[in-house]
Amino acid sequence: MKIAVLLGGTSAERDVSLVTGLAVAKALLENGHQVEAIDCAYGARVLEDLERPAEAIIAEQPSDIEYRRAELDRNVMHTIQYVLNNDFDVVYNGLHGGYGENGQLQSLLELAGIPYTGSGPLASGLGMNKHLSKILFRNSGVPTADWQYYDRREDIQSEKVAELGFPVVVKPNDQGSTVGLSIVERQEELKTALEEAFRHSCSVVVEKYVPGRELTVSILGQQPLPIIEIRPKSGFYDYKSKYQKGLTDYLVPAPIPGTLARTLKEKALSAYNALGCEDYARIDFRLQEDGQFFCLEVNTLPGMTPTSLVPKAARAVGITFNELVERIVHSAVKRGVGKF
Repeated sequence: MKIAVLLGGTSAERDVSLVTGLAVAKALLENGHQVEAIDCAYGARVLEDLERPAEAIIAEQPSDIEYRRAELDRNVMHTIQYVLNNDFDVVYNGLHGGYGENGQLQSLLELAGIPYTGSGPLASGLGMNKHLSKILFRNSGVPTADWQYYDRREDIQSEKVAELGFPVVVKPNDQGSTVGLSIVERQEELKTALEEAFRHSCSVVVEKYVPGRELTVSILGQQPLPIIEIRPKSGFYDYKSKYQKGLTDYLVPAPIPGTLARTLKEKALSAYNALGCEDYARIDFRLQEDGQFFCLEVNTLPGMTPTSLVPKAARAVGITFNELVERIVHSAVKRGVGKF
C-alpha cells in the first residue's frame, strides 16, 4: 500500500508526534509498504531521515510551536491536497494534540474521502474534551472523579473550587501529555495554576485529586490489552517522566488481583465505546488503596514512541510493534471513511 504518515503538527505535543510518526513510518517501510512521512506544520514537508533517535527529538519541555498556530495551522490544507494529488491508499495519523487529535483533521480527511487510522471526528473531539468525556463516562457507569469546568470568560471563585476539597488537579480542557497541568495543594496556589492552564486552552477542568496508583488499559479494536502500572521515579508522571528514558518504571501486567483487572478492562472498554472510538486508544485510571478506581481520560491517538504504553501492552501478548502498526492500518483500510 501507499501510506502517508502525518506527524509533527503545531500542538504542544509536536516533538512526541515526530517520534511516533517516524517510528510508525519505519515500521511500515519494513513491512513492505511505500511510505512518506509528512510534517503537517510546514505544508506537506516530506521527511527523509527516519532514523533520528527519540532522545534527539523530544525535549524535556513541551514544544512552544503552538504559539505560532495562527501562522502555521493552514498548512495542513496543503498536506491534504498533497495526499489527494499523490493517490495515497490510507493516512496513518501520527499527530498528537491540536487539530490532529480533536476531530478537525479527521473531518478534512472525511470530506476528502481519504481513509485514515484512529477514531473519527466526533469521538476524537469528545476524547480531547475532558469535560464532555467525563459526562459520558458517568452516563456509561464508568467512575470518574468530581470536577468543575470553566472557560476564560468566567470569574472563577476560589471558594467554589475549594468545595471539591484540596488537593485538586488543574488542567487545560483539551490538551494531552500533562501539558499545562498542575496539582494544587492550597487555595493560594490556584491562581497560578489556572493561569498556566489557560495558556494552553480557552477552557480548564479542575478535578478532585485522586491519590493512588497509575494504571492504563490499551484497547486494540475491541480487545483490551494487559493493564500497565506506571511508576514514575519522581512520583509525578509529568511530561519529562513520560518521554525521557529511564525516569519511569512500567509493570506489565500490572500487579493487581484478577477480578479487579477484569473490571478495569470492562470499564475501559465502556469508556472507549461511550466516545465511539475506533482502531485503538488508551484509557487511564487512578486506583486508590481501598480498591476504588477512577477514569481520568481516553487517549484517542496514544503515542507510539519507544517509551509509549500501547506498544508495551501489545508486546505483552506477543504483538510486535510492526504487527501492531500493520493491524491498525488494515483496520482503517477495511473501514474506509464515513466515521461520523
